[in-house]
Amino acid sequence: MQRFNGHGKLLITAEYFVLRGAKALAVPCKFGQNLTVTKNSESVLLWNSFTQDKKIWFSAKFELLDLTCVSSNNIGFSNRLQSLLQTARSLQPEFLKTGTIVDTHLEFDRSWGLGSSSTLLYTLSKWAGINPYMLLEKSFGGSGYDIACAGAIGPICYHTIEGVPHIAPVDFNPPFKDALFFVHLNRKQNSQDAVADFKQKEITPQMISKINGLTEAVLHCQDQKRFNALLQEHENLLSQILEKETVQKRLFSDFDGSIKSLGAWGGDFVLASGDTLTPEYFKQKGYPTVIPYKAMIL
Repeated sequence: MQRFNGHGKLLITAEYFVLRGAKALAVPCKFGQNLTVTKNSESVLLWNSFTQDKKIWFSAKFELLDLTCVSSNNIGFSNRLQSLLQTARSLQPEFLKTGTIVDTHLEFDRSWGLGSSSTLLYTLSKWAGINPYMLLEKSFGGSGYDIACAGAIGPICYHTIEGVPHIAPVDFNPPFKDALFFVHLNRKQNSQDAVADFKQKEITPQMISKINGLTEAVLHCQDQKRFNALLQEHENLLSQILEKETVQKRLFSDFDGSIKSLGAWGGDFVLASGDTLTPEYFKQKGYPTVIPYKAMIL
């Protein structure tokens, strides 16, 4: 049996802008997804995907010759998976030539947006022995920061130059991390739609430079009050460009601290910089999933 693992991800700075080559601070999560491969006596691929509570949410059977789907309990996902497998084979022609059983196991709730797709792509690439960024480029598309996080062992600074990923491990360890929390808004966003909308925006070199400066400042900040101000500055800049209210203004205007969107605006997780009373504040607002920084970040 072969086993491959990929970490989930959260993008602390440069959401959207990372698509234009801006420097982003990203962190791998303790929660991820693993993929196990065992031999099968039949000349087919049997695929089973399990939730974090060990329940099957997807199963399918594929012919090996052309990876045609024979049966599935989720046609939409089986079509996406078939395309991904076929793309992997185009990059590695000897991939998946014998009967195989694949099981994938998520370590986080599928609704959390921590990277069920990116961890799948990363682990599949490791199994196939191909470059995950090439598979990303030919399949889902995107900046690639989530792929970098899948294989990272700690926080990274990520950007691309002419499409080539540049990954630098960084020491992001704020002394006030006990006052940082990740809050799930339970409003799943379609990141592809969000990306498509952003591509229509006019982004200047000055904007990229501003985001790069904020990323560096957040990375090295040692004072929570200053950190909160940086988060607010980042939020205000994106608010103007996206023409959307910040999440703090829209939902949490009475919060004593700073709240920043992570990834596609409007759903999934936000970062809250507050104090020991922060978890209770959000739970009283109807947001029960509040995860301390140290419990989330690898």
